[in-house]
Amino acid sequence: MVSTELLEILRCPHCVREKDGLLTLHKESWLICQDCGRKYPIVDDIPVMLIEEGDKWVNTAQDALPVPPPAK
Repeated sequence: MVSTELLEILRCPHCVREKDGLLTLHKESWLICQDCGRKYPIVDDIPVMLIEEGDKWVNTAQDALPVPPPAK
């Protein structure tokens, strides 16, 4: 599980700016960027914050995201 303290400091690596790229936790399994819509899976309690990973899921609707996310 991602702690609220970690959620406050994590930012979308695609958006990068200090106040942009805030992430929200979705179903305890995904981090979703509020600005660009990229979605980053949480695998084994570790957020996979690679731009390429976010790009894979950017066009997937939130309700269609697999829970748990697929492991690499």
